[in-house]
Amino acid sequence: MTDTPTARPSPSTPAPSASFALPLAALGAGLMFGLGLVISGMINPAKVLNFLDVAGTWDPSLAFVMGGAMGVTAIGYRLILPRGKPLFAGSFSLPAARQLDPRLIGGAALFGAGWGLAGFCPGPALSAAALGMGEVYIFLAAMLAGMGGWRWLVK
Repeated sequence: MTDTPTARPSPSTPAPSASFALPLAALGAGLMFGLGLVISGMINPAKVLNFLDVAGTWDPSLAFVMGGAMGVTAIGYRLILPRGKPLFAGSFSLPAARQLDPRLIGGAALFGAGWGLAGFCPGPALSAAALGMGEVYIFLAAMLAGMGGWRWLVK
């Protein structure tokens, strides 16, 4: 009998259980995020538009949703970043840019204008689509066309 060495996976190769855990963790996080959007009312364009209408029928309740999200994010960063790396990746993917540039400002303005006109942004729109809210499909088609148009434009 000869001893033949068995091939071992490299340390950078995720274990089979880890490769299954990543999509499962992503699914869980996405479902929790979507449920939060539904509970907060952010999938209702009228609620969002009333939040943005500070001179008319202003509804400040979404400010509490945003404040809560900022609090959870701040605590999460404090707890997670000292680990050195995330559970399912080799390193954190944090933005490197520390300055405002015209592309960032233009993109934020375009995002805000679209949110103000339609009452949807991408996350709530996907949650609304999953619940079968028909009017969101026009927004999603326009969003996908805009994404494709940007990719074509910057080539």
